Amino acid sequence: MVVGGGIAGIQASLDLAEMGVEVFLVERDPSIGGRMAQLDKTFPTNDCAMCILSPKLVEAGGNQNIHIIANADVQSIEGEVGNFQVQVLKRARFVDETRCTGCGVCMSKCPVRIPDDYNKGLSKTKCIHIPFPQAIPAVPIIAKEHCIYLTKGKCRICEKFCEEKVIDYEQQDTTLELNVGSIILAVGSQEFDAKLKGEYSYGTSPNVLTSIEFERVLSASGPTQGHVTRPSDEKEPERLAFLQCIGSRDLQVGQPFCSAVCCMQAAKDAIILAEHLPDVKVSIFNMDIRAQGKDFDKFINRAQDDYGARFVRARVSSVEINPANDNLRIRYDPNDGGPLKEEEFDMVVLSVGLQSSKAARQLAKTLDVRLDETGFVTDDPFDPVMTSREGIFVCGTMTGPRDIPETVMQASAAASAAASCQADTPPQWAKTEYPPARDVQAEPPRVGVFVCRCGINIAATVDVPAVAEYAGTLPGVAHAQELLFACARDSQRIIADTIAEKGLNRVVVCACTPRTHESLFQNTLQSAGINPYLFEFANIREHCSWVHQKQPEQATAKAKELARIAVAKALRLEPLSRMTLSVNHDALVIGGGVAGMAAALELARHGRQVHLVEREEQLGGNFRNVHVTANGRDAQEFLSAMIDQVTGEANIQVHLSSEVGEAEGFVGNFKSTIRGAGEDDEVAVEHGAVILATGAEELETDEFLRGQDPRVLTLRELEEALGVDGSASADMLDQARSVVLIQCVGSRCDERPYCSRICCNKSIKNALKLKQRNPETNVYVLYRDVRAYGLHELAYREAREQGVLFVRYDEDAKPQVTCDDGGLNVHVFDPVLRRKITIPADLIGLAVGVVASVANKAMSQMWKVPLNSEGFFLEAHVKLRPVDFATDGVFVCGLAHYPKDVSESVAQARAAAGRAMTVLSKDSIEAEGKVSQVRNDRCAACGACVAVCPFGAIEIDDAEGVAKVNETLCKGCGACSATCRSGAIDLRGFRDEQLVAAIEAVMV
Repeated sequence: MVVGGGIAGIQASLDLAEMGVEVFLVERDPSIGGRMAQLDKTFPTNDCAMCILSPKLVEAGGNQNIHIIANADVQSIEGEVGNFQVQVLKRARFVDETRCTGCGVCMSKCPVRIPDDYNKGLSKTKCIHIPFPQAIPAVPIIAKEHCIYLTKGKCRICEKFCEEKVIDYEQQDTTLELNVGSIILAVGSQEFDAKLKGEYSYGTSPNVLTSIEFERVLSASGPTQGHVTRPSDEKEPERLAFLQCIGSRDLQVGQPFCSAVCCMQAAKDAIILAEHLPDVKVSIFNMDIRAQGKDFDKFINRAQDDYGARFVRARVSSVEINPANDNLRIRYDPNDGGPLKEEEFDMVVLSVGLQSSKAARQLAKTLDVRLDETGFVTDDPFDPVMTSREGIFVCGTMTGPRDIPETVMQASAAASAAASCQADTPPQWAKTEYPPARDVQAEPPRVGVFVCRCGINIAATVDVPAVAEYAGTLPGVAHAQELLFACARDSQRIIADTIAEKGLNRVVVCACTPRTHESLFQNTLQSAGINPYLFEFANIREHCSWVHQKQPEQATAKAKELARIAVAKALRLEPLSRMTLSVNHDALVIGGGVAGMAAALELARHGRQVHLVEREEQLGGNFRNVHVTANGRDAQEFLSAMIDQVTGEANIQVHLSSEVGEAEGFVGNFKSTIRGAGEDDEVAVEHGAVILATGAEELETDEFLRGQDPRVLTLRELEEALGVDGSASADMLDQARSVVLIQCVGSRCDERPYCSRICCNKSIKNALKLKQRNPETNVYVLYRDVRAYGLHELAYREAREQGVLFVRYDEDAKPQVTCDDGGLNVHVFDPVLRRKITIPADLIGLAVGVVASVANKAMSQMWKVPLNSEGFFLEAHVKLRPVDFATDGVFVCGLAHYPKDVSESVAQARAAAGRAMTVLSKDSIEAEGKVSQVRNDRCAACGACVAVCPFGAIEIDDAEGVAKVNETLCKGCGACSATCRSGAIDLRGFRDEQLVAAIEAVMV
């Protein structure tokens, strides 16, 4: 059972279902989606949140292994792992979910308007309503406290107009009895109540909004359809301020921790606002900019440099209303030591923090799960998805503030852990039964074109009705219409019904990107009895509405052209089939650090045979240099126990001093050669999936006298000295009375424009250890931003209380280290004192950056997976597929993906194992239908195609004198087809005649 239907609960449920586990997904609200469903865009890619979430909603709603129980709460639990008895209270919806068609007539007729919770009360909705257009279940609910009939015995209008007779005023709350083997808690968190900070005029001025309210204002489905105006007078704001850390890092309201996501959310909203209103002036008032994630610093720089966002280092003391114009006066004490300042803004957005929700605390009490002092579920850094009760796991913001990628990683990790509890139970898949595909080969083409408005994501720029009308005039088009949200479940039903009613045999959707949505529409075609490859996508969002936002006429004209091109190609589409492939159930894990070992152990718990390859002589990787974790746990004790577990596990074969020399194959059927240190030490292994956990390295630097003076250490060396008595460095520590730690050495610079994430927290940890060793030692931390994100803020606060001094410096005024008369001195400009200071130092610790492993390039080429510009592995999707690659069957975890601490590495490793199990748990999988095909009558066996194929999918058959394509290896990239001089290779779905038709359509 998964409790909580936000992105964490959805991902966990989908992973479990793919592993063949039956899932009960219990959600408190009337629909799944959670907080992510209320976001406008997501950082750092600015993807539309609903556009990437909606396919997940539809997939969960349509998966036969997932039973969604919405509008429900867990009441009690008894039993133990493998045999939990759970009581779930399902509250009355007053609508029969099994028979409702979601037609919406009841909502249109209802006379009662109530505050819309989805839009945070900024607009109204009907008393009987569906929470949002893409909601799953797509079934209305009656708000009984507002219903005229349920409160006064009058009305019943919705019942009168419901043709299906699904309105049931007599419906009662019901208690469900469920028997489950394991439980995942994913109920999330809640935003801080800004009314508790009255000094900011929230609730007094309508022009002061919280960050989640502002998300709804920016959204195409929000109260103003994405048009930003001041609530007081509906004028567009000219100056807008974001105030950070409202209800975070604040002891006065009992919220001492950082909420981890607010800085990036403010930067994202500043960018989106500037795209809506190019002349707006945005100021973001902050204490630190915590951009610790992958590509986050680049995003912050983009907000500043490209969109003019002004970042002001200050904590605002108050927001006052100017009665003359309803503007807002902000008073703040700048962090540069200057006098108190005052500025006036048209609107203010309060970046409210995340906190443990009342529902989460109650659920933890019901399930007898331990919480920490902040109200979040206590987690073990070495087992971050485990709770204090065996068989009950946790993921997402219920364990503390975190962003979507971390949440999704934890969800997949929790799913894997929960499934491993039931490893002895054979997997079962309740497959969706599709009707037989209609044979359309002899039919004349009848194309249906569906043009998506995507709220106003597309419709604000592109004239969608005009595009739909134009598409209806194109040759071969039998039907054309617009849809509000083409990806919503009701729209999928409309498409399927229209195919049947109009006898359509090909479908074109003009919407967003096929990268996230193509499979969704292909499934819809299958449900309507049409081959899924008789489908064509026209991307009018990225290619029109986004890139031509300020040119609506040109964007509309281009959208019409793209529709014309898609229809021209669709007319010539042909049915394709998918090949069924067997699956090898073994796995290969490359890298024997903590991440690699955690992944291997997780797979072994599922009963899989694992080959764990480590190029060094011993396991442990970088963690061998860590002695104490950020929360004080003995790192080496944990590492030793983990190595013992790995070496003692019968399902794991460890290959030390070894590397993978060669690899070939495809998802479910890889073949690799593992080469050891000896000349003849070589073994070939077959496996169905591979996990890359190749780690990362510490940057070599000569900055700040590093390498010239033995008193200048890296943080790794400093930690070694703190953890091992008797060394030369430890002796220096005993004598040191002044220690300076310098942050961002080789990070956040032109050469490496990213944050190494772990350095601030490592410095704080070491500073505390120094103080524990000798309270009289003066410890200074020179920083640009203290990125003690999430619960790490507690250690940062403790360090300050212990007397550690933090001095900020700017990038263009870096500290200088000199050796004067044998003594080390650190010179830095102190912005509070507003002058340059000199700090005598007996020891200097450098927080040097983390750089990608040199092995990544070879692994990238071997497994056909991409790297980012810094050399770290590039995942398939930064938000929703953080451990997957576009290459099926290959996964990534740990520092190979991006710098992270041990808890995050373990979570990602277990997530990678869980995602691998979605393949390895099956006996067979289906290959893609869009693959290359050789025309034997044209082939000259020249071998050009063999030379260019990046996947080794083509070879020359000497007996027949032609090239042969291994369809299981082919990824449909088209390199061979483009190279062949005689036109002997076609790429199915992209045949010459299809592409020529599309090109000719461009030239009309």
